[in-house]
Amino acid sequence: MVGFFQKKTNIIFFVFLCHKFFFVLTLSQISQLQRKIKKSKKIAVCTHFNPDGDAIGASLALRSYFTKHGIEVECVIPNNMPEFYQWMPGADTIINAQKQFKEVKKILHDADILFLVDMSAEHRSGVDLEKILLETNAFKVLIDHHPNPTAKCNIIYSIVNTTSTCENVYRFLTEINNKPFLNKEIGTCIYTGIITDTGSLSFSCNNPETYTLLAELMEIGVNGEDIHREIYDNYSESRIRLLGLALNKLKVFPHLGTSYMYLTLEEMKKNGFKEGDTEGFANYGISLRGIFFTAFFTEREKRIRISFRSKGNFDVNQFAQTYFQGGGHKNAAASFHDDTLANTIKYFEEIIHNHPKLRS
Repeated sequence: MVGFFQKKTNIIFFVFLCHKFFFVLTLSQISQLQRKIKKSKKIAVCTHFNPDGDAIGASLALRSYFTKHGIEVECVIPNNMPEFYQWMPGADTIINAQKQFKEVKKILHDADILFLVDMSAEHRSGVDLEKILLETNAFKVLIDHHPNPTAKCNIIYSIVNTTSTCENVYRFLTEINNKPFLNKEIGTCIYTGIITDTGSLSFSCNNPETYTLLAELMEIGVNGEDIHREIYDNYSESRIRLLGLALNKLKVFPHLGTSYMYLTLEEMKKNGFKEGDTEGFANYGISLRGIFFTAFFTEREKRIRISFRSKGNFDVNQFAQTYFQGGGHKNAAASFHDDTLANTIKYFEEIIHNHPKLRS
């Protein structure tokens, strides 16, 4: 133990392990959580805008755990989730704030405990939900794996050096339990988050603990092959067509180790774009020999969404923060840019040609 600080009701201990800092629960926090959970009748779980496999997996894992303990649990997402996650246990119970905002507002207002998962700050839930999340009187718990969380919560459980928020949900439940809690349903949700947030174990997964956990999940019946097929072999026609369009516009700068792709709003609409259709597209730009940094631009209404990926030591979290007010992880980050697609791409090209870590 190398030190601690206290801010309001939060006590966050820093533990130095393998040259990494982790946030972990103290004994008093575990006791506090156990008391809160025992008295709780309603729990709400909320995640970020454009929820991915990790966000959905973490939410549903918590839902499954607390439901089995006799507590009413509602999972809230800010907008549509990708169709290829609809098979997940409990996915049919998730409530979409864009479609059922009044119901969501009541759920968050009435909750005894509110879990924020896979989002380091309330604004990542979108404008409509951010205000409600900040105003609710619920006891708030953050479970996340992004660096420097700023969410205003009573308990912050944020371990950066893990694959996913789902892995941290497993660790969190392990810390607050005195007996085994895993079952196939919870395990399936956790496995999904680990696999999707690491690109099928292709990045951010060089931890022996992760593979020990995956083995434990397999031992209780989680079927990794079935999950992979549901997510990666279950694409819509629109997704395949959009991928073809994006790949056809791939631009490569070999001397900078950089590439990028983009899709216009017109192309997305014309090909029946649905939320989740472009998930993972950025990984194609980083798969080229000699390329260690890529960006993928999608034109949305009035702004541009950018996904960044990198290999090795190039920090896209820092890049996104510095130039686009975005963020994420060292090798995977994202941001929005309020400009036209053409101007955004021009700005990006100017940056990469002058970036000291990209110039040859």
